[in-house]
Amino acid sequence: MPKVASTSKSSRSQRLIGYARVSTEEQLNDAQVDELRAAGCDRIYQEHGSGLSRARPVLARLLKDLTAGDVLVVVRLDRLARSVSHLLQVIEELEKRGVHFRSLRDPIDTSTPQGMFSLQVLGAVAQLERALIAERTKAGIKAAKARGKLPGNPGLRERRPEAIKAVSQAREKLYLDQLISSAQTWLPTVKQLRPQHSWDNVVRVLNRRGQDWSVERLRRAVHRMVREKLADPDLLARSPRRPPEDHLMKLVAAIAIADPGLSLRAIAAQLDQMGERPARGGRKWQPSSVRALLDEAHRFGLLRT
Repeated sequence: MPKVASTSKSSRSQRLIGYARVSTEEQLNDAQVDELRAAGCDRIYQEHGSGLSRARPVLARLLKDLTAGDVLVVVRLDRLARSVSHLLQVIEELEKRGVHFRSLRDPIDTSTPQGMFSLQVLGAVAQLERALIAERTKAGIKAAKARGKLPGNPGLRERRPEAIKAVSQAREKLYLDQLISSAQTWLPTVKQLRPQHSWDNVVRVLNRRGQDWSVERLRRAVHRMVREKLADPDLLARSPRRPPEDHLMKLVAAIAIADPGLSLRAIAAQLDQMGERPARGGRKWQPSSVRALLDEAHRFGLLRT
């Protein structure tokens, strides 16, 4: 179980949340915890793992728990991110949710103009680095062609098993990295709806929020998160079998669970946007029809009062 250290400084207008990480070679992160506590962190999440590892369950849980107004604090930038691009990706996601980021030993504090300027400089450096890598890659390919050599991995061209395995592992690591960094935007909804609701309905709810999932891609993503012990295996359980005519009831229940604050009229509007035809005929959904389906969902146990 990850350790969460609490402090007595909880009366600040901004809630400071600390994150400390030590590699598997290190033994203790007490120095980081002490520094974060001295900075006024209300809670401190501690994780053990290599800086190159993409599986950081404590960090994933922390990022999910942060709310608008919070400040994520680390001692150094390398405690949080594996690379500049990963750091910028995490900070961008935090900013979208109204969460600030601060590094105690680096000039990065997104709640101040100076800190934002430093972050912009860091982003420009990362962009320049990518551009230089691309330029060197193109020059290398051109030089190789001039020497009569084919570009790319010789091992892959020759179908060597070790080369194919290495590329496959690299792709899997990249895929897991992308899942973990985006999990806070889709995994909470999956946890709300599965396994009571079908994968099809879960995908429809997610895509209604502006995402782009298919049933196959979402099931694969959840399977991978479960395999990495970042999600509950119960999410993969078979959903209850119900007659086909219950499709609308399940869809309305899924929408209500994902957005509990929606009114009957708002749910009706969502169904119209999805192109669903009202169960009682007609072209437009009425609040009374939505209410009838919600009552039915309560009777089947899909919704709680």
